[in-house]
Amino acid sequence: MSWQVEVDGETCIGSGMCAAIAEEHFQLVDGVSRPLRTDTEPDDDVVDAAESCPVEAIRVRDAQSGRTLAPEP
Repeated sequence: MSWQVEVDGETCIGSGMCAAIAEEHFQLVDGVSRPLRTDTEPDDDVVDAAESCPVEAIRVRDAQSGRTLAPEP
């Protein structure tokens, strides 16, 4: 199983919550979050980062089914 991680750069406000929670998965570039890898192995920190984003700019999906894993609908 693998996950796809996306950050909507238009929505992101650069709070840095994601990079603080999952520094091995996210970084801030010019005040906007970027995933270090768009495809990643499952990791609870990635879900926590997506759930903690104050503007829900992060989406985590199952790579095979496309089902959204975080944030929860």
